[in-house]
Parts: sequence; structure tokens; C-alpha cells
Amino acid sequence: MKTKKLVFSALFAALTCVMTMLIKIPSPLKGYLNLGDFAVLLSGRLLGSAFGFAAAGIGSALADIFSGYAFYAPATFVIKGVMALIVYALPEITGRKKSLLFCGISAALAELFMAIAYYVFEGFLYGFYPALLNIPANLLQGVIGVVLGLLAINFFEKNHII
Repeated sequence: MKTKKLVFSALFAALTCVMTMLIKIPSPLKGYLNLGDFAVLLSGRLLGSAFGFAAAGIGSALADIFSGYAFYAPATFVIKGVMALIVYALPEITGRKKSLLFCGISAALAELFMAIAYYVFEGFLYGFYPALLNIPANLLQGVIGVVLGLLAINFFEKNHII
């Protein structure tokens, strides 16, 4: 069973990396908007805590490295990994793991965490006032991630893919 989870984690890390790199729209402070968050949310929901964290964190950090944003990679690894943990843990803790609505709420909380965490990280890099410029872009990326993530989660769970 662990071998299967390890293989799926590697696949989801690759999916996260590719989806992050597929479309990159520059944001005001040297970051970029992307479609990778849906794969981050999917990793957390389907792979669980440790494997979801690893797939989301590694895939996202590799995308930063491959895209020339290596200085973001350590923060991205932690932020995206924690996002996957949030999506996995909240439904588990509350006993609502079958509820797509509660999955949506946990996904929205994960994306809100992402926007706040990048604000803090970029605040230390560029100053907290300039870092405010990226909040709308990160929230937009979050909304897109939640919508695509919920569609993908629903598809994977209805078809018993994992």
C-alpha cells in the first residue's frame, strides 16, 4: 500500500509542477498566478497528510525552481504543503470527509492561508506595504484553485480513481 501511495505522490507532485508551470501570469511583486493550486488541493484530499504535503510541496517548489523563482521555493514548499494538510485535516477532524461542501470550505481556508502566508513572506522580502499588492492576485488564484480543485476532487472520488 505504501508503494502505491508513493507512486501516486510522485504523480501528483509532477501534476502540481506541470499545472503550476503551464500558465504563469506575472503578479506585481515578482511572483506569478498559476493553475497549480487545484493539484495542491487534490493532493491533500486524495493522498492524506504526509503524502499530500510532500506531493503539493515538492511539486510547487520544483515549479518555482524550474521557472526561475528559486528564492520562493522554500516558502512555497511549506505553504503549499500546509495547504494540502488543511484540505485533508479539516474534514477528517470534523468527521465530514464525505461532504463536498465541507471540502470546499476547507479548500477556501487553505487558499486564504496561502494568501496570508505569501503576504508575510513577501512582506519580509519587499516590505509589508508593497506586499499588499499581491493579495488580490493570490486570492484570485485561490478562487480558481478552489473551483478547479472541487471539480477534480468530485471527479476522482465519484470514479473511485484513488
